[in-house]
Amino acid sequence: MKKERVFTFKADEELAEILDRIPNKSEFIRKAIEMAMENRCPLCNGTGSLTPAQHNHMKHFMAVHSLKRCDECDAVHFVCGKGEEKGLH
Repeated sequence: MKKERVFTFKADEELAEILDRIPNKSEFIRKAIEMAMENRCPLCNGTGSLTPAQHNHMKHFMAVHSLKRCDECDAVHFVCGKGEEKGLH
């Protein structure tokens, strides 16, 4: 059995009241964190910002790639190279 550790965090009153209504707060918070970690940006690693070096690399990447909004699901995604990519849907 894996050893469990306890983590705590501060929450404002509004968030605390919402969490108080959830029957199993620990399970809810654990699943929310796991989902956030699985879906984090691979470039910024979930920080929400790039280092100057990452920004420089991204600037070069965007010189030959672009962003496009999907007509089917409305998600913004990269288009590799100068040509159109085949849809995933």
